[in-house]
Amino acid sequence: LNNHKHYKLGERVVQMSRSDVLSLYRRVLRIARSWKAQSALPHDTDTERKYIAQEARTLFRQNQHITEPESIKRCIEECEARIEIGLHYRNPYPRPTYLPPMGLATQKGRKLRAQQRLRKQAKPVYLQSHDET
Repeated sequence: LNNHKHYKLGERVVQMSRSDVLSLYRRVLRIARSWKAQSALPHDTDTERKYIAQEARTLFRQNQHITEPESIKRCIEECEARIEIGLHYRNPYPRPTYLPPMGLATQKGRKLRAQQRLRKQAKPVYLQSHDET
């Protein structure tokens, strides 16, 4: 009986996060429909609207199999951060990030792991779903 209650509680958490995620996805698509480029040129506006919708589609599909509540929460925070930054700066593209000092030096062993850790720590919350290039 306790296992059944725990399962129902977990299911409720998943259902809550599912509705939060769907609400966030709809919000992004509404922003895309009403987006106006900073340049006010129709071509730029159209390009940026398509980018916003495509980026949302790609990232939401990429993360659709995540089931851990903590991971879902991080993805929601990432999406909200991207929305706020995009609206504030009127730029739909991710802000550039810079590597920490010694981030590209070729090392081996312990020093390499330390550099990889530095690069991971330097990655902002709004780019967690993007692969490193």
